[in-house]
Amino acid sequence: MVGREDERAELAAFVASATGRALVLRGEAGVGKSSLLGHGAGLAEREGHAVVRAAGVEAESALPYAGLHQLLHPLLDGAARLDDGSRALLDAVFGAGSAQRGSEDGPPSVMALGIAVLRLLSLASARRPLLLVLDDGQWLDDSSADVCGFVGRRLAGGAAGPVKLLVSVRTDTVSRFDTAALPELPVAALADEDAAHLLDHRFPDLGRGLRRIVLDQARGNPLALLELPAHLASRASDGLPVEDFADGNGVPLPRRLQGLFGTRIAALDERVREELLKGALDGAGTPGRAGAVPGARYRMRDADAAVAAGLLDTGAVAGEFVFRHPLVRSAVVQMATPEQRRAAHLSLARLHRGNLERRATHLAAATAGPDEDVAGILEAAAESATRRGGALSAVTWLTRAAELSEDPADRSRRLADAAFVAGHAARPGQARQLVRADPYPGAAGSPASVLAAAYQSLYQDGDVRSTHRQVSAAIEKLRDELRDELRGEPRHEPGAGPATGPEEVLTRLVVLLLAISQYSGDPAAWERTHALLASMPGLVTERARLYSATWSDVTRYGAPWAEPVRQAAAHLPDLEPWDVTRLGVAAYHLDMLDLYRPHLQRIVERELETGAVAAGMVMLHQITLDRTAVGEWAEAEETGQRGLDLALEHGHHLFAAQSRAYLAQLAALRGRTGRARDLRSEVEAWARPRGLGFLTQLADSAGATAALGSGDHEAAYLHAVGITPPGTFRPYAYQAPRTLLDLVEAALHTGRAGEARAHALAARDAGLPAVSPRLALITHGALAMTAEDVREAAETVERAASQPDAARFPFELARIRLAHGIRVSHVPDRAAARRYLAPAAEAFERLGAAGWTGRARAALGATGVPPRAPVPDPASLTWQERRIADLAASGLTNKEIGSRMHLSPRTVGSHLYRTFPKLGITTRAALRDALSRTEREARV
Repeated sequence: MVGREDERAELAAFVASATGRALVLRGEAGVGKSSLLGHGAGLAEREGHAVVRAAGVEAESALPYAGLHQLLHPLLDGAARLDDGSRALLDAVFGAGSAQRGSEDGPPSVMALGIAVLRLLSLASARRPLLLVLDDGQWLDDSSADVCGFVGRRLAGGAAGPVKLLVSVRTDTVSRFDTAALPELPVAALADEDAAHLLDHRFPDLGRGLRRIVLDQARGNPLALLELPAHLASRASDGLPVEDFADGNGVPLPRRLQGLFGTRIAALDERVREELLKGALDGAGTPGRAGAVPGARYRMRDADAAVAAGLLDTGAVAGEFVFRHPLVRSAVVQMATPEQRRAAHLSLARLHRGNLERRATHLAAATAGPDEDVAGILEAAAESATRRGGALSAVTWLTRAAELSEDPADRSRRLADAAFVAGHAARPGQARQLVRADPYPGAAGSPASVLAAAYQSLYQDGDVRSTHRQVSAAIEKLRDELRDELRGEPRHEPGAGPATGPEEVLTRLVVLLLAISQYSGDPAAWERTHALLASMPGLVTERARLYSATWSDVTRYGAPWAEPVRQAAAHLPDLEPWDVTRLGVAAYHLDMLDLYRPHLQRIVERELETGAVAAGMVMLHQITLDRTAVGEWAEAEETGQRGLDLALEHGHHLFAAQSRAYLAQLAALRGRTGRARDLRSEVEAWARPRGLGFLTQLADSAGATAALGSGDHEAAYLHAVGITPPGTFRPYAYQAPRTLLDLVEAALHTGRAGEARAHALAARDAGLPAVSPRLALITHGALAMTAEDVREAAETVERAASQPDAARFPFELARIRLAHGIRVSHVPDRAAARRYLAPAAEAFERLGAAGWTGRARAALGATGVPPRAPVPDPASLTWQERRIADLAASGLTNKEIGSRMHLSPRTVGSHLYRTFPKLGITTRAALRDALSRTEREARV
């Protein structure tokens, strides 16, 4: 290797490091990245490292986890020693081929799979250090690149022992490594002196004039320095000018080098070119593939002539040919005619007939005209990809399947499916284009077109008025078309197998209409929706009926659907991501999100990165809501903020307003009244003019919570009655049952005891305890707060606290205990009051409910309990909290701590917020003394 002293020194330090590390080499094609990778691998082998090499290939960039499988395949024998959970995650993406749906719990997220990979690497490096070398990382499939980025960011922290990751990427090709936040080493062209040295070393007999031209035209690019002399000498011997390669009419140097390889390819025998083409189209012939997946790619044969022409080399595996440079592979494909490429793809499709997604990829490129069999295979591959988190790949395959459909109706159906998936993948523009490609006359006004347009209008603009009219009209049109076909059979459920086009579009339109009606929160809109669904007996699926009942008015219609929602939680891995979120909405209304959250947390990262982004944002909402309900408020705020950031990034203004509403409620709970007020005002200003009652009710709920926390009971009352009047539950006001305690407590504190009691009795008479565990808890709590007799109140409080799931809602339970404790404190038996007030105060303190904590402590003090300082609990610090506390005590900022620990500054702040009460402090400045004190106490 000539020159590169700085790069070699950096690689030597990288290899010699005793800890795990990651490094990305970035430079243009031909600049020598692969040589530097080889140099680093050689250094590692001499130092006793085990080295695994792999390379990204453009032909595999659409196959999820193909690159990760190649990189980890030599290590998978060690997977047997992994824990069951990690092994199951690897099996989910590698174990049974691309047609497999995944593990029992669904496809893993990047984080879950990344942790499993770290554990595998830790086992692999137990005996000797390990170096993973990945060339051409820009062509790694997105799923693999995301996992590699996750792993690389954690290697420096020793997450997998002495493991290093070395990656090369091109500067002119966008890749996931561009945003992976890994350390980088730029690889520039050779300096003039080094370029001359390399050229003189390899071509000592080159004439002076030709030498000058080569140096001028190569511009320090090593590949050009090695390839141009023979090319230009050949032109000179043929009497052709050699200077015209210099600027290439503005064509970049790598493209001109690719053309240079093309002249050599053209001189080969046709049979050899066919071998090269099949290898190039299937990702074969990658240098450094020792230990790669056997049989996964085509193996070129009888291509010695290409070796002689400088296009191929002999690889590490005996008899295997490898492309000398990726530009050779690109030139091979570019030189072939369309007929030659189709023939090669067809041959490769036969080779991969046991691998659904590889076969689909090649068949899609091999088929020129309509072919229903191929279209069906592509449709099956799209379904497989969707369930594995590859919604964008699914859109590509469905679109191609539509192009190959023999029947216009099938084409229309597949285009509608592609548009539907694209819409959920946050690609509304692409969804509209797909619908406009519908072959039917008047497709622009078709039900599928209305579906795509309404999704965009709803999520981006919050338009519930016109979309309700348009979607209703489209449903009526399809209803009339299908009415004569009804035979009373059970209708198709989404995700349960093949569906006829109009019925599937009708189901999607019905579900969208239900979502529009929910966001509107308008009783008149809901009545029109229910009337329309009632006019379609036999056409409305059971799942749609479930949504209709639980999304509209859970007080009146929700109770009978609790068990179906509970049962559905066991089958979430079998559902499309959008069906999971729809059931999640029903689970939220029935206070069962805890059953859905584990699955949501497993798949949300997958959907946000490579799948149905819109569904992923809804999953973030649902995780936020469940974390809020169970008292994980810091984590809930972090998740909610992430949802807001993503919604703004994708232009989903409806989801942005919804995220703000949830964040406003969290701020109100935590006593951050100013932030709650600001967020609530933003929601009001955007949602009220659009008639989005769902959001304005959320804003009123946050206003009531904030006012109660700060002791402004009159304001709390006004917010609460804005949702529903006392003594009744306004139809289709979904926040009415949720704000039961707010209205009752505000009414009691403002001298409206009659209204408070009437509202508590109305909750009981409406059957709220039968709807959900939370509603049972707060109904008994409201009855206890408003009971005239103290004994009756005490019995009702005990009934509330003894509800099977009462502990799952700590804030509501603490409120009920606080209210009763204050009531009992007014009678001589102060000990009885303390039995309620002490656990309430502890719960509020643990939750971080500032205003409520102060009120509970004050009430407890009135019973004779002296004020107490917070008790430090250093033993309860997690490892991560302790590490963050140590770094903060050393004077680092949240941003600096986040950079070291690969966390966001917001996450660091959340951890510190939880750490302070455990250490008995309230400020960052007290951290050092608190940590020192706990260390001294531990030694004693």
